[in-house]
Amino acid sequence: MLKLNNITKGFPGVKALEDVSLDLAPGEVVAIIGENGAGKSTLMKILSGVYYADSGSMEFEEKPLILRSPSDALNHGIRIIYQELSGLDNLDVASNIFLGREFRKGPFVDQKKLEDESLAILQRVGLNVSPRTLLSRLSIAEKQLVEIARALSLKVKVLILDEPTSSLTLEETKRLLDLVRELKSQGVSILYITHRLDEVQEIADRVVGLRDGRNAGGLKREDITKDAMVKMMIGREILKSDSGFHNPGAVVMRLNKFRTERYPNETIDLEIRAGEILGMAGLVGAGRSELVRAVFGIDPYRGTIEIDDKPVRIRSAQEAIQHGIFLAPEDRRGCGLTVQMSVKENTSMPKLPSLASMGLINLKKEEEYARESVSKMNVKTASIHTTISTLSGGNQQKVVLGRWLALGPKVLIVDEPTRGIDVGSKAEIYEELRTIAAKGTAIWMISSDMEEVINVSDRVAVMHEGRLTGTLERGAINEEAIMLLATGGH
Repeated sequence: MLKLNNITKGFPGVKALEDVSLDLAPGEVVAIIGENGAGKSTLMKILSGVYYADSGSMEFEEKPLILRSPSDALNHGIRIIYQELSGLDNLDVASNIFLGREFRKGPFVDQKKLEDESLAILQRVGLNVSPRTLLSRLSIAEKQLVEIARALSLKVKVLILDEPTSSLTLEETKRLLDLVRELKSQGVSILYITHRLDEVQEIADRVVGLRDGRNAGGLKREDITKDAMVKMMIGREILKSDSGFHNPGAVVMRLNKFRTERYPNETIDLEIRAGEILGMAGLVGAGRSELVRAVFGIDPYRGTIEIDDKPVRIRSAQEAIQHGIFLAPEDRRGCGLTVQMSVKENTSMPKLPSLASMGLINLKKEEEYARESVSKMNVKTASIHTTISTLSGGNQQKVVLGRWLALGPKVLIVDEPTRGIDVGSKAEIYEELRTIAAKGTAIWMISSDMEEVINVSDRVAVMHEGRLTGTLERGAINEEAIMLLATGGH
């Protein structure tokens, strides 16, 4: 169906791909794995017509393939769903699914048919929202399902999925994998990019590894194991944290009868202690992200927040930061970074007051601070002056986390901290979170990754439809207990 021969692509100061080859048969699922910065996203952008290779060639259905734009790729039946979503927030769900392909009744859009067709596809992906709902009202996970619905509405021959389950719960992930199997049975070829190696074991017919922009090997179905994939991806052992779990200290932050705008009839009482990692689990729509947005002062709330046993009123993110509460948000590109600025500028931004004298930034101190943070977080970048939008998703996330960790927060809220990040980088981030917790910082971690919640948290709080259904202490944390609470049980 598809063949890539010796693809090479470079950017200023970086060779993203060098002599990469790949083939894909009809109805085959090939997983592409590699650390952040390995070249996966660049390769997919070449396949989808966003980038043009410096050298090498492509074949599609045994004919030469030249893609000069994304529309060229779509015309051939090649469709990509990016990790960073591309929906239009100002349009409703139905309009996003059939954007540019609206059904007509004379000169007008046939709104009824548009909604009926959309509803059928939404049911197929298991998204229970009205087709008339504005995309801006959906969570990241729900927007991801809309992107998948859009892909299913197209006549695709090759579907490229870039971290498709990074914001999905276990149940939604199972549904997506079933959809992949269904498409495979219909002859659709699928390139599946993920850092969730258990999914690769479940769904892939073959695995292709990339490392530092080059082919790192391949695995046939019978050879796919986590150990084999990790070795192929990183060529080294993952450092294990020996810090383990520890006893938390006094209560740092307490929520009393706390209510968010989305769930005004549900109250939450929650305590977060110094030196602990409090995991927060729940299905999509449970209200976890809305809760932390309200605590951080982005959204309005009712109830009280206590910091060190003293009531405080937080009306803005600036006030939250003044009280020592920092948020590394779920949507790192939309809310966590200024993507047109450099790595240095993004890293140093919260620190500028202490890097300035008489209103002027000390550029030497700023560079020293940025280099120290980049080194500590092991950010892969050609230079601290590199525009941050050119970094891989995992390295962007390291910058977001690094700049807050360096400020010594009292409470650090991390919303989906390792979404779309490779196994090696995950281990580094977990180690950094445990290190900062050991120094007395309270870490509040919202995550849809069940393995992450179970293995990293000292305690786990679980939400269901806006209410806290239970809190599990370390010895009681397991998948069954979390899922029971997440579905409204006790």
